[in-house]
Amino acid sequence: MPFEKSNFWSIKCRLFCVSTWTFILFLAYFTHIVSGQIRYSIAEEMKKGALIGNLAQDLGLDLQRLRSGRVRIVTAESIQYIELKTDKGILVVSERIDREQLCQEVTPCSFSFEVILENPMELHRVTVEINDINDNSPMFRKDEIKFEISESATLGSRFMLASAEDADVGNNGLQKYILTTNDMFVLKQHSTPDGKKYAEMILQKPLDRENQPKISLKLIALDGGTPQRSGTVNIDITVLDANDNPPIFSQSVYVATVMENAAIGTCITTVNATDADSGSNSLITYRFSNMKEYLNDIFQMDEITGVITLVGHIDYEKDKKYEIMIEAVDQGGLTDSGKVLIDIVDVNDNAPVINVMSFSSPVPEDATPGTTVAIIHVKDADSEQHGQIRCSIDNNIPFKVKSTLTNYYTLVTDSVFDREIVPEYNITVTATDSGSPSLSSTTTLRLRISDVNDNAPLFDKMSYDAYIIENNPSGMSIFTVSARDTDWNQNAKISYFLEDTQVSGNPVTTFVSINTETGVLHAVRSFDYEQLKQLQLVVKAQDGGSPPLSSNATVKINILDQNDNAPQVLYPVQTGGSLVAEMVPRSAEVGYLVTKVVAVDVDSGQNAWLSYKLQKATDRALFEVGLQNGEIRTIRQVTDKDAVKQRLTVVVEDNGQPSRSATVSVNVAVADSFPEVLSEFTDFRQDKEYNDNLTFYLVLALAVVSFLFITCLVVIISVKIYRWRQSRILYQSNLPVIPYYPPRYSDTLGTGTLPHVYNYEVCRTTDSRKSDCRFGRAGSQNVLIMEPSSTGTMQRIQSDRSILDEPDSPLEVSVFKKKCCIY
Repeated sequence: MPFEKSNFWSIKCRLFCVSTWTFILFLAYFTHIVSGQIRYSIAEEMKKGALIGNLAQDLGLDLQRLRSGRVRIVTAESIQYIELKTDKGILVVSERIDREQLCQEVTPCSFSFEVILENPMELHRVTVEINDINDNSPMFRKDEIKFEISESATLGSRFMLASAEDADVGNNGLQKYILTTNDMFVLKQHSTPDGKKYAEMILQKPLDRENQPKISLKLIALDGGTPQRSGTVNIDITVLDANDNPPIFSQSVYVATVMENAAIGTCITTVNATDADSGSNSLITYRFSNMKEYLNDIFQMDEITGVITLVGHIDYEKDKKYEIMIEAVDQGGLTDSGKVLIDIVDVNDNAPVINVMSFSSPVPEDATPGTTVAIIHVKDADSEQHGQIRCSIDNNIPFKVKSTLTNYYTLVTDSVFDREIVPEYNITVTATDSGSPSLSSTTTLRLRISDVNDNAPLFDKMSYDAYIIENNPSGMSIFTVSARDTDWNQNAKISYFLEDTQVSGNPVTTFVSINTETGVLHAVRSFDYEQLKQLQLVVKAQDGGSPPLSSNATVKINILDQNDNAPQVLYPVQTGGSLVAEMVPRSAEVGYLVTKVVAVDVDSGQNAWLSYKLQKATDRALFEVGLQNGEIRTIRQVTDKDAVKQRLTVVVEDNGQPSRSATVSVNVAVADSFPEVLSEFTDFRQDKEYNDNLTFYLVLALAVVSFLFITCLVVIISVKIYRWRQSRILYQSNLPVIPYYPPRYSDTLGTGTLPHVYNYEVCRTTDSRKSDCRFGRAGSQNVLIMEPSSTGTMQRIQSDRSILDEPDSPLEVSVFKKKCCIY
């Protein structure tokens, strides 16, 4: 290739790149794929590895971008003529390029390929124009041309000469013919509308067979290349006797049309010629003249009838029309030439072909509208209307197809995604041509949507109410909160936390803990209703996304009261060593208010409902206690016979289950004057000591008797069970029924020597085999301690806190009731 020509095309290419770069930037602003077009011009037959151009420089890309974008070349040619050196960013020749093989007679000759880069996607079209060099000489198909011409041929008779063929084009192609110098014939050159050149010999002097029966000439074909190339053919002319009328075609040009899908054997057209001679000189034969060799496999002409038929397959996409030269020859060798133009009618016989050049899956659900998902190349081998393609997708999906370069389409997003509603899409791309009937092809792309942490965990309710009974063990499960997250995988993994809040000045974590995985709330400590009635905390549910999302819910833990506090007696107050007594005049009437027992219970609800009962009294017929108000009143008229010293034991009991109680002793003096009271109560301390000793011995005796009774009872039951198992015979006992009710004892003086009250009920029947023993569940009641020196209730008094703030009574005494019944 001449250097001047190469530099010219290189400068032209770069100017073209600069002019299109502005358009590419404008296009990239509105789409998510960058595209451009570059054109190079090279000469054919360049050596392998020859430089074509610097692609990276012309595209404005650095070498790092070529490597990170995984640049690749996509071409529709079966032979890869071009290679991209990614380390240098240059295009070089990889295969021998023969313009005549690649384009035949088409000019200008070029081929295109696409350069695709990823991350982000870029698409560039590169066109390489192949310039012809004079590497082919004009060639005649035959080594010699023979004519038989009658000597009577008239002056001016034309004789078509075989045309030479030159695979080169332009100036390098066939330019002219030269006939060797002679006296008989001159050469006249002609050109067809498509630029092909052919020559005719014209007789300019009458022939004389007797003088010159044979004539030999040379026809030379010359091209216009540098250096100039030529081809030669010999012309042998035999002079015949007179045949002075040549054949004449009825038309100089015959025009015919044929469908590209016409069947073999189809008649295309019929040519016809006439000869004014008679006899053998009027017999005409027809033949193709100067027809290319490959056309012999497509068309055939009957030499007698002149019918042209189809003997091979034709394809509109390869050749749209054919121009064939024909000859009519009579027996005397006279000829006439004509032309047949065959137009091929296109048929929509090729469906579009879809190629997915690049496809990105999955796509994040927060991808912005207009994000490029795929690059699609669609090609239809048909032409004109049949090759016009329309690419489409379903209307009910959030995507659209946009046309970029010729036959290239990009699939882009049209709206935002929500993976929680649609996790993936099956996108059917349909390419339809405009033929009638139209042909189409489809391909399906399966696009997955990747999750983005766009949904916060949600609780079923914004506020929860939980309940727990006080005195619970530490670590007890209180309540379970649950939240849901519609995201996926790590974004949907929920952890639960307690917000930093204060309860009574202390962190909430000192009261309650939460399992971060299950959301179960546990009590850290044992709750006391009397100190804390309600606990309000905030639970946060947080997912595992990045950044994490969270939501809060309020949990109100209501502490339920339990009957864990016995009543506390506020009045009568028992002092350190003094004796307090209530005076009742002997003139007191029925219903006289002696005093009022005042007690409180720090529990709530029915656990704090108090009732008062008279447990023990010196004279039960004289006093009564109000069940609800604790008022001690006389129930009869006081008489002189009534003792001055009266001692009442009042039990205060709450309404809990089981109930708790407290006792208080009330000393009452029945007298009209204070001195009389003093004289009667002088030896009260000695009496009290005596009563205390008596109580001790009574309790001791009761314990011994109870132990012996229980031991005997266990032995009897064991023997009976043993005998029952051995004999399996009913045993009828003749023993009489002897019910036995042990007395009930209580620590009435509050000395603490007998802290439990036992009640035994034993019943036996004559059938000892069916005896049974049941122990009732233990109850409990509180007994207040009394000092030996006092006849009233002794209450524990602390100097630094009020009795109302005391959480427990001075002494809790459990009352166990055991009931054993033997039927």
